[in-house]
Amino acid sequence: MPDITPVPLSQLTTLRTGGAPERMVEVRTRDEAIEELRDAWAEHEPCLVVGGGSNLFVGDDDLEGTVILMRTRGIERMPSPHEGRVRVRVEAGHDWDELVAFTVAEGLAGIEAMSGIPGTVGAAPVQNIGAYGQEIDQTLVEVELIDERDGEVSVVPASELGLGFRTSVLKQHHGSVAPRSAVILSVTLELREIGADAYPVQGEQLRRALGLAEGEAVTLAWVREHVLTTRAAKGMVLDDADPDTHSAGSFFQNAIVSAAFARTLPPECPRWPLHPEIDTVTVIPLASYDGVVAAPRGAAPEVKVSAAWLIENSGLRKGFKLPRSRAALSTKHALALTNRNAATAAEIAELARFIQGRVAAEYGLILQPEPVLVGVEL
Repeated sequence: MPDITPVPLSQLTTLRTGGAPERMVEVRTRDEAIEELRDAWAEHEPCLVVGGGSNLFVGDDDLEGTVILMRTRGIERMPSPHEGRVRVRVEAGHDWDELVAFTVAEGLAGIEAMSGIPGTVGAAPVQNIGAYGQEIDQTLVEVELIDERDGEVSVVPASELGLGFRTSVLKQHHGSVAPRSAVILSVTLELREIGADAYPVQGEQLRRALGLAEGEAVTLAWVREHVLTTRAAKGMVLDDADPDTHSAGSFFQNAIVSAAFARTLPPECPRWPLHPEIDTVTVIPLASYDGVVAAPRGAAPEVKVSAAWLIENSGLRKGFKLPRSRAALSTKHALALTNRNAATAAEIAELARFIQGRVAAEYGLILQPEPVLVGVEL
């Protein structure tokens, strides 16, 4: 059996909080993962699956049940039915950034802007991770997962995962349960095969972050190198020597609000209109067709607004901390709550609640946490 001596999750999460579980197992194969999950679910035993621990905020108390450390690895390159594209199937426990490095070395485009994001591949669709305009839903084909309901393993297309801004049907949001309780075993992506030559970078957000003009061509390796440099300057690449990286990344989500609400915010607040969903299929009975087809209509567009700007402009600058607290905002990035010197989960939660209160008082908007909260409340 893959049992190991339980250790506090403060040693396994990037935010460095969390007590020890009653039992801990380390699974290194797909079959081990399936067996352990089925056994835990059959016994109705509390069970927490941990990959890289980069999107978890765990409470100080010891945990009931079992923690399963997902350590499966492997990348399989496969043909795609689409010309000029390649598929890769990756085991859930594989390190995400190692996958990005592999795809860049292989000349495969589609996830290079997500270089440096910590965590494992299996967690990526749950969160629908993204950076600089790239999100995993743009390349995700399908996932293999095991359902808690019946222990069955199935392959589920990306279209059935409810992928949205930092969410999916598999994610447990603060104050709610996941619509579908399941664990990802492997992930299949489809990437463009462009090789080592320079190519015009697509996506205005990525070009702006890298200082590239429209149509300017660079290599995948160049993009990866500069994304890593940009993230490191914000304390968003893990570094044991840098306390600004002792975090769960962006602790609060950029808020998605209506266009009407966005207009109530100061014009200086950065915002990005989201494209409305438009029904482009219209069925008109032939007997009633008069030669005129109305233009397609969609819902009013929503707007994504910068949570970092809201925090800083509510008076909480980078590096802010409450008196006598060992939790603080990153000195580089106002969205990251950091563990400066063995802070407890209670200290980090206190800071998070204070930030939520200040932003709500200034702008009438309650920021929502991005990490999964386990044994802790805001």
